[in-house]
Amino acid sequence: MSRIAVLPLAPKNGSPVPGLTSLYHKAYAGPYGDRRYPGNCSGELIKDLLLYYQPQRVLDPMTGSGTCADVCRELDVECVSFDIREGHDACSPASYAGLGQFDFVWLHPPYWRQKLYTTDPRDMSNAPNLLHFLYRYKKLLTNCRDVLTPGGRIAVLMGDYSDREAGFCPLVYHTQRICFELGLRQHDTQIVRFSHGASSSRKAYQSRFIPGLHDICTIVESPAAAIQAKVA
Repeated sequence: MSRIAVLPLAPKNGSPVPGLTSLYHKAYAGPYGDRRYPGNCSGELIKDLLLYYQPQRVLDPMTGSGTCADVCRELDVECVSFDIREGHDACSPASYAGLGQFDFVWLHPPYWRQKLYTTDPRDMSNAPNLLHFLYRYKKLLTNCRDVLTPGGRIAVLMGDYSDREAGFCPLVYHTQRICFELGLRQHDTQIVRFSHGASSSRKAYQSRFIPGLHDICTIVESPAAAIQAKVA
């Protein structure tokens, strides 16, 4: 089977990152974080987003192996990061007390229980059902919205998956739905990130299904920015 994909040509524009398009296909993840960590995301995507939006302060409340913090360190951008493994619950407003405001938030939440990260009952990957996961997810997004500067943006990387009990879980749809309910407005096109290096790619399954080879990065902006644009 051929592994070469012919991608559409991107129009030339004034972007500071010409290679950043709606199709993100870099196979190289960069020297960021720990690729052995479950669900580790490519630091190259985070770097390209930061180079494009050029934020002053970045928040990563689900830092995992520290990929976002590593990228920020390389780019000399201030980054505040924490994780449930350190006892910080990203779904609790108390975790954000005294942190100030941020003009960019990077979020890579669990895709519900596709991967279990900790045994902490507050961990979103431990949610007993989809309804509870979405309840916690809304709290997470609310907290991130509340620390945004006017014009600040949240980039959320999320993927759909099929659960044995709940069936197909359209988590990308729920991401957008919750963001819109919170008054956040989508700022740019969604970015389809090709899932290079996913552990599932090396497995064989007896069941029949259409494999998902991507996840989606959705970029939304603060309600204040949406109101300013409407007035203008």
